[in-house]
Formats: sequence, structure tokens, C-alpha cells
Amino acid sequence: MQQEIQNTLKTLKEDKIIIYPTDTIWGIGCDATNKEAVQKIYKIKEREESKSMIILVDSIQMLHKYIPEIPEVAYDIIELSENPITIIYDNPKGLAKNLVADDNSIAIRIPKNEFLIKLIQKFKKPIVSTSANISGDKSPLNFSEINPDLLKQVDYVVDLDREKVATKSSSIIKLRSNGEVIIIRK
Repeated sequence: MQQEIQNTLKTLKEDKIIIYPTDTIWGIGCDATNKEAVQKIYKIKEREESKSMIILVDSIQMLHKYIPEIPEVAYDIIELSENPITIIYDNPKGLAKNLVADDNSIAIRIPKNEFLIKLIQKFKKPIVSTSANISGDKSPLNFSEINPDLLKQVDYVVDLDREKVATKSSSIIKLRSNGEVIIIRK
């Protein structure tokens, strides 16, 4: 695992694109603070820029760096959720502008995965986590389901967990500043 972290870290620091296993499905990622790298992912996925993407952070402390006002209920949801959960927050800062949705929100997850936590800790920045597929195609539940053409378009493919089969994507909820919780995806 240590060698894969080093290889992936080097790729991210060079503003390049990775395909990697997450705590849910396989993802395409890059430095979430780099507009040009994010643009490459939109191009690879053939995705409209109006459709924002999820980012991963390693901790509540890192979350605070990019979300100045975290609704109180978010702490309980993060701590108590047994399954991967992505939360949409309002008014992010310090992220690539082409990642932020038109309503000035961003979807963020703190993964429960040793590889990802260590990678993000060493990178010291959030990474993009969008499904490793062409926009509109089925999300890959394992490595073998990733389109070979997609694999050719990225700079590095992590060599971990290639046999693992995911059960589903993360749940997604939106938290409003007034405490309202809206379920986007179960």
C-alpha cells in the first residue's frame, strides 16, 4: 500500500488524473483545488461542467478548511453513519471554481478507507471522487467494469483492491443552514 500511496501522490502533485478504489465504487480523481486538473476530468468523462462532482477530505479538520460554516447536524451524521455518506454543503471556499455547483454548494465525503485517508493526509488537499465511467454510463462496481478507453486517458491507475466488488455508491444528503436535511440519493 505504501508504494501505491507514493505513486498516486506523485501523480496528484503533478496535476494529473488518477483512477482509484474508494470506500464505495472506483473513482476518477485529481487535486480538487486545481481548475485545470478538474477540467481534464470533465473532458475524460464527457460530462457537462454544470454537473458538479464529489470531493474527499481526510477529516473534520480538513472539512473546516473548505466549509466555513458546517451545520451542527453534520457532525452527528458523519460520526454515526455506518455506511458511506456524502454531504452537500453550502458556501465552500478554496476549491476549484469548476467543482462548485451553480447554487454555490459542494458534495464532500470523509472516506472510511485506510488508503484514501493516508493519501489525502500526505497530499494535504482534497481530491475529486467521481465515478470511473463516461457520464451517463453505469458506475463500475469493480475494476473489471471500467471502460478500457477510460483507463487509457488517465495518468495513473492505482493497483489496489482490483478484485473488490462494491455494493453501491454513497448516500448523498444536502444540509441546509437552517438544519433541514434533504435526501438526494439513498
